Amino acid sequence: LRALADVLLANPHVMVLSDDIYEHLIFNDTPFATIAQIEPRLRDRALTVNGVSKAYSMTGWRIGWAGGPQWLIRAITKAQSQSTSCASSISQAAAVAALNGPQEHLRAWKKAFVERRDLAVRMLNEAPGLSCLTPPGAFYVYPSCAGVIGMTDPQGNRIASDVDFCNYLLHSAGVGVVAGQAFGQSPNFRISYALSLERLQQACQRIQQACAALTR
Repeated sequence: LRALADVLLANPHVMVLSDDIYEHLIFNDTPFATIAQIEPRLRDRALTVNGVSKAYSMTGWRIGWAGGPQWLIRAITKAQSQSTSCASSISQAAAVAALNGPQEHLRAWKKAFVERRDLAVRMLNEAPGLSCLTPPGAFYVYPSCAGVIGMTDPQGNRIASDVDFCNYLLHSAGVGVVAGQAFGQSPNFRISYALSLERLQQACQRIQQACAALTR
């Protein structure tokens, strides 16, 4: 962030959007930091956004917030008032309770996520043709399926891309994953491990079996 801030300082025409939604979902010892904290001189052109969807599992409550220069916040408020009008008062009250209430649950919650992450990474690395790095935060893994590109499924269909592989997993193994192409990450694919350990293990077993069924 420090290096990025130096580049941004040298380019005053660039606005900065800092998405801090995974602030509390960091699994290593790296402390959380945001760009306006690292370089206060960027605050006049930085918009910092956050919400309760991830850290507090309140996706359906649809509550987020932004902090930035007054002129930008006013413009955002004007645009939002003509689209979503306002956030539900019940959702606002729930978000306040989440933010001001006890935070001890985050420790146990993160521990559970680390356990799921480690299971997914281990089992995906055991799948023929797949390789998976260990992410330091959030609740996704992005395994590479480069090793299966060019292979053929039992029906004779060739796996030519990460999209083909994801479709293969969906129809042959009943596992829904997202192609990395959507994130500029081909030939990788995305798996969320925000589900029970048992279901995650079953999904990874199905992926292993599907990969083992591919041939050159």
